[in-house]
Amino acid sequence: MTLLDHLPVLVVLLPLFAAPLCVLIDRARPAWLLSLIASLLSLAAAITLLMQVSSSGAIRYQLGGWAAPWGIEYRIDLLGAYVLLIVSAIAPLVMVFALRSVEKEIPRQRIARFYAAMLLVFAGLAGITVTGDAFNLFVFLEISSLASYAVISMGSDRRALNAAFQYLVMGTIGATFILIGIGFLYMMTGTLNMIDLAERLPAVSETRTVRAGFAFLTVGIGLKLALFPLHLWLPNAYAYAPSAVTAFLAATATKVAVYALLRFLLEIFGVQFSLQAMPLDLILMVLGLAGIVSASLVAVFQQNVKRMLAYSSVAQIGYMMLGIGLASTTGVTAAILHVFNHALMKGALFLALGAVAYRIGSVTLRDFAGLGRRMPWTMAAIVIGGLSLIGVPPTVGFVSKWYLVLGTLEQGLWPVALLILLGSLLALIYVWRLVEAAYFGQPPSDAATLQEAPLSMLIPVWILVGANIYFGVYTEVSVGVASRAAIQLMGIEG
Repeated sequence: MTLLDHLPVLVVLLPLFAAPLCVLIDRARPAWLLSLIASLLSLAAAITLLMQVSSSGAIRYQLGGWAAPWGIEYRIDLLGAYVLLIVSAIAPLVMVFALRSVEKEIPRQRIARFYAAMLLVFAGLAGITVTGDAFNLFVFLEISSLASYAVISMGSDRRALNAAFQYLVMGTIGATFILIGIGFLYMMTGTLNMIDLAERLPAVSETRTVRAGFAFLTVGIGLKLALFPLHLWLPNAYAYAPSAVTAFLAATATKVAVYALLRFLLEIFGVQFSLQAMPLDLILMVLGLAGIVSASLVAVFQQNVKRMLAYSSVAQIGYMMLGIGLASTTGVTAAILHVFNHALMKGALFLALGAVAYRIGSVTLRDFAGLGRRMPWTMAAIVIGGLSLIGVPPTVGFVSKWYLVLGTLEQGLWPVALLILLGSLLALIYVWRLVEAAYFGQPPSDAATLQEAPLSMLIPVWILVGANIYFGVYTEVSVGVASRAAIQLMGIEG
């Protein structure tokens, strides 16, 4: 076997093995360099895997040579490779950004351990996308979650500890629900392999045990992805975590949880059971729309810009849930597409906010006064990211919402399409508040001494801003992969 044959496991092992090395090195710059190299190698592996899956179908990798379902199998299909690419692309950009950002926000003696924890978050998220074993998915989810609690608590604001504890409590409840759900499925089928589960579940799908397992899994994953009204941990976690952590989690963690939900609902339980026999389609539509409207309204009144964008994330997750709830190929395509597009827009926005925090030490709205003139490149990135959030062409946000509106109109759901447009109007209001402060606000007296963010912070920001525009104009790759993945998922009979 060649090295290429081991890519499914290497993409997880690289950050997983680099993490303890960072602790052993225990020096800030070498730990950063090791984290960056591990992230770049994982990105190269993820790109290769997506190309392989696109050309020759799903890849199956048996750990230890044990054949499935007896052994643990890694299985990467088009959807898994797509989400893995998102996680692996964001990680090195955040690592480059973190070099300067982390030195200002975290005490020097903790920096090496910070990078170790970040690599564990990355390894856990990557593992979720490649594993073909339900219990293994839970294990990787816990690796990423436990490391997330640690990195959130390292925020310079003392409220970061409270936010991390709140996330720990909610995350533990979610993880417990997921584990109970997987246990119920194992009780009824005797297998943990996802493909095997999908084959065996239809025979026992009418039992109360399977239905209870379905409910536990849906609520547990709903907590992890911050589905309204299970999102209460998210605003504080994003607002008080270090800037690099907020950007990484906002762009990846909830997206991987959406992937896990898609995997369980549409592949393991099947479309017929999840969205027809069980009324989850209607539930997801209602909760998705409630999240879009209520979280956007709350975002309008926020003074802390990180919290504003955190509530915006809850609204954006609502769009993804709405797409799944439409129970159509177009709707699921829109949801998968928005997973990719939202990672680009929120990654850019939170990194740009990190650059602002680096220079002025604050991200409250009043401190943005006159920033458009003092930090023109950073604020231009925030404006373009904001336009993408609203859904203005030619940004990626427009492409996602276009497919979502198409999905609703296919089913004659005009009121739902209008609520999607209302969500965009509310996004326009809170983005405008930011633009108004930055470009029309009166700068303070010490404005002349303020400089633009360092180049090492601006480059990752503008790579993501460029991607927001590029994938908004050239949609062949993103829409093509999302639609093919949706067809595969919707084609599985429950």
